[in-house]
Amino acid sequence: MAASTYFLLVAFLALVTSHAIASDPSPLQDFCVADKDSPVKVNGFVCKDPMAVNADDFFKAAKLDQPRDTTSKVGSNVTLINVLQLPGLNTLGISLARIDYAPLGQNPPHTHPRATEILTVLEGTLYVGFVTSNQADKSNKLFAKVLNKGDVFVFPQGLIHFQFNPVPDKPAVALAALSSQNPGAITIANAVFGSKPPISNDVLAKAFQVQKGTIDWLQAQFWENNHY
Repeated sequence: MAASTYFLLVAFLALVTSHAIASDPSPLQDFCVADKDSPVKVNGFVCKDPMAVNADDFFKAAKLDQPRDTTSKVGSNVTLINVLQLPGLNTLGISLARIDYAPLGQNPPHTHPRATEILTVLEGTLYVGFVTSNQADKSNKLFAKVLNKGDVFVFPQGLIHFQFNPVPDKPAVALAALSSQNPGAITIANAVFGSKPPISNDVLAKAFQVQKGTIDWLQAQFWENNHY
């Protein structure tokens, strides 16, 4: 009986650990092209019939070599290639984004709830960083760096991070790889002050330790999404 209980415990821990490590469902076959028209709802997308799969399921003429419009209020444009644009990414645990920054533009503080991000600067200069979760000493440490063309920086999964182009007369471009077929993005200001319906100003005034009028003003702003 003891040996049987031990075996079950080991099996359970192995199962839990495997799910904790994988940010996306692990593939059990060569590919699982997303069937976005299927009425079946699963964590991700069900597989398209392999006999109906063709090369176009793994291809997108994304034109990522071409500059994007950065006239948004934050001065950036994120072009994400995830499973919704490229069905062949389903279950593969990876996606890609081109990020264009206007002079003094930024990709404002945000998180990816399902992915770690590795960023490469293709052109220009960026000031980037991420903030740790709440530490034992009640602090949140900032790790930040100025990146130039060819430099690489990693943002751990789920942590608040940002990128800012500090140059007033030159744009910047970066390419990011993310460890999820659908990493998600939570832009902090948009989520906190632009939710629908809005979060109670009593809650936000106490959280940010400001007057309710300040919260009302912030909630009245147009919180633009720079992810396209």
